[in-house]
Amino acid sequence: MENEITIQTLSTLSEADYLLIDIRDTYAFDYGHIDGAMHIPQPELESPAITLPKDKKLIIYCKSGIISRKITDDLCQKGYDAYNLAGGYYAWLSEKLSDRQITEKVEQSIRKKFHRAIFSKFAKAVKIYQLVNPGDKIAVCISGGKDSMLMAKLLQELQSHRKVPFELTFLVMDPGYSPENRSVIERNAASMSIPITVFETNIFDSVYHVKNNPCYLCARMRRGHLYNKAKELGCNKIALGHHFDDVIETILMGMIYGGQVQTMMPKLHSANFEGIELIRPMYLVREADIKHWRDYNDLHFIQCACKFTDTCTTCTPSNTGSKRQEIKELIAALKKGNPQIEYNIFRSVENINLNTIISYKDKSGIHHFLDDYDA
Repeated sequence: MENEITIQTLSTLSEADYLLIDIRDTYAFDYGHIDGAMHIPQPELESPAITLPKDKKLIIYCKSGIISRKITDDLCQKGYDAYNLAGGYYAWLSEKLSDRQITEKVEQSIRKKFHRAIFSKFAKAVKIYQLVNPGDKIAVCISGGKDSMLMAKLLQELQSHRKVPFELTFLVMDPGYSPENRSVIERNAASMSIPITVFETNIFDSVYHVKNNPCYLCARMRRGHLYNKAKELGCNKIALGHHFDDVIETILMGMIYGGQVQTMMPKLHSANFEGIELIRPMYLVREADIKHWRDYNDLHFIQCACKFTDTCTTCTPSNTGSKRQEIKELIAALKKGNPQIEYNIFRSVENINLNTIISYKDKSGIHHFLDDYDA
């Protein structure tokens, strides 16, 4: 195709002759981008005020090369020597992951460099919340992102210690991934010796025409399918990759947007699947340390596997995603004045004094402070 360039051709060019431009949003760029790329989000690149060099090739890319195709055509009409990167970021990622084997490096990093920051906190959560017991068969749920992949390696490491006998099954549910997304998940798992079991559903098709909160419905359906598959395989637990930052963000989101005090629990009995328990073994691990582990090992994961965002520059859900991002920014702002803010938020749900609460509810119902005020 005219004004299109492949990853293979890009590798033969001198870096002095071209400018590689990533037009995705900041969240997507920070999550992972092509080495040497300059970040100019799509709205900025389409601005009349933008000035770009005309003495270099401008190579434009997005997630999968669809949005960047139009941007490239517009730049060419303005007189720039512009080219669309065929396949976008995913094409580069697929090439980078091809026949890669990094198991030993990844495992050594967990045992040595990140032992204190990651493995020790993981092991602490497993111990104090009693997440893994003798005879457990745990379905490790892998979405394809950094959190679930690290969780899989941590549980493999814990299993290798042989202190507690338990089994692991690494589950990947395919709700209708694009071939590119599925390939990234499979290649990453193979490169780190994670023996995944993939099973397919039609969830993406089921929620395609849902107008209100399709992402929420999709998440609920995916969780249900994972529980069902885990039970079918004889597992008594499913493990999810939520981390410490997810926990404190959930606490604030509940207070600010939900008008309630609640938290993301380290483990839960399933209400709909008898005998199945949900556990979160990375409950005490910080997201910054997970990112450091990812970057140290030069790992690249999918940001979002929803096939309906393949034509977008980003895939942050319009509802939950933006609210969670607001909370992240709020916590970052508060941290400037109080470096302990995250830990104080976490401790707030460990140190609740019921004598100072106007009302609370439990399994038996709602209790008000006036119920026994004069007793």
